[in-house]
Amino acid sequence: MTIRSILYFLFLVILSLSLGLISKTLLNGDNLLIESLSNHYTIEQVEEIINFQKKWEFTWSILIPVVLLIKISIIAAILDAGCFLFDKTVKYSKLFRVVLIGEFIFLLPAVVKTLWFYFFQQDYTLEDLQYFYPFSALNIVGYKGLDVWWIYPLQTINVFEIAYWIVLAYLLDKALKTPKKQNTGLKIVTSSYGVGLSIWVIGIMFFTLNNS
Repeated sequence: MTIRSILYFLFLVILSLSLGLISKTLLNGDNLLIESLSNHYTIEQVEEIINFQKKWEFTWSILIPVVLLIKISIIAAILDAGCFLFDKTVKYSKLFRVVLIGEFIFLLPAVVKTLWFYFFQQDYTLEDLQYFYPFSALNIVGYKGLDVWWIYPLQTINVFEIAYWIVLAYLLDKALKTPKKQNTGLKIVTSSYGVGLSIWVIGIMFFTLNNS
């Protein structure tokens, strides 16, 4: 990992943690959780769950850099395999930076979500927050009455995911120095990351279905 990539990665981690904290504070996440739990558990049980959740939040904050690093590394490796299939060669460090830059796009949903519930939909429940994904197919269909195993795939179909593909394709073309008209970057992204994402979504659907 180059110095530039390290700086980008640290910036991504800081922004992710900051946006999560800001969103939770502005949208009263703790109060909504307590209100939701109090309908099903006693006060003592709610307190235990809240304490456990707070401990997990701290752990998750520590794990975020690790999770992001693993995610970016895997996607970069998948793109590397895609380049191999198209007989193209790009250094893994460049592919890592391509994916790293693209990852900033997924900070935008958190911003839009916070702004939406803070300024527009001020009457909301914990479920509204959990299932809301801006500009996604789920927002069009709605989560109420929907089988739980459809939630994730419908969330995945969203404007930001499309923008992510476009950014990856553009940066790949730039790294490969291929003419944009050939759409080489988009072909590589579709045949590698697209296939990987489809397998991941199907896996989540089956896991959710078996545990629901």
